[in-house]
Amino acid sequence: MTSARPWRLVSAGDSVVVVEFEERIDREINARAVALAARIRNAAAPGIRDVVPTFRSVAVYFDPLQTDYEALINRLEEHVIALDRSESPVERARGGVRAIRVPVCYGGEFGPDLAEVAQFASVSESEAARLHAGTTYRVFMIGFLPGFAYMGTVDSRIAAPRRTTPRTRVPAGSVAIAGPQTGIYPSESPGGWQVIGRTTLRPFDSSRAEPAMFAAGDFVQFYSVPSSEVDS
Repeated sequence: MTSARPWRLVSAGDSVVVVEFEERIDREINARAVALAARIRNAAAPGIRDVVPTFRSVAVYFDPLQTDYEALINRLEEHVIALDRSESPVERARGGVRAIRVPVCYGGEFGPDLAEVAQFASVSESEAARLHAGTTYRVFMIGFLPGFAYMGTVDSRIAAPRRTTPRTRVPAGSVAIAGPQTGIYPSESPGGWQVIGRTTLRPFDSSRAEPAMFAAGDFVQFYSVPSSEVDS
């Protein structure tokens, strides 16, 4: 790589190569990562086991016994250069960009940390909920748990940091904030994010044809619903 390139290729062992873009959480950088991952998948090069986009990089897993490493590096460079020369951004993960609406019951027993987030923002709980629901979020990546979507960017007024002491049990469907990110716990698990509400949607269900509801590159809009629409 040269200093003029805002990306680099990094070996992460004998079976993974990572394409890294600029080191920050940014929608345009993430769009490049998602588009590059789709381009690599569509090329279906022999020996490629998996392609995983993150906030600002793409990990390419390959079989070292079936892959010519130097040829793979050359192909990846070609993919990045071709993407950079594209006339318009390409976001083609799982058939294209999707907009997903998510019902949320904010506060009360379903959002025990909404009061703390409101205090952080110096606003009422209802205003904190309105600010959360008033933003369209981008899914940057999937991780932590199967189907857990890291979304951003949260309005800076309510971008409260993680809890000092994580909970040992966060119910499935909990909607939470951690600084500039928001997400939905797809299953019951420990967690340190600020829980502000709950949804009846299931971000991950192994019985579905596509178990994960969200994919990197999707857009998500939360909207408020009464507690009667959420099972306790």
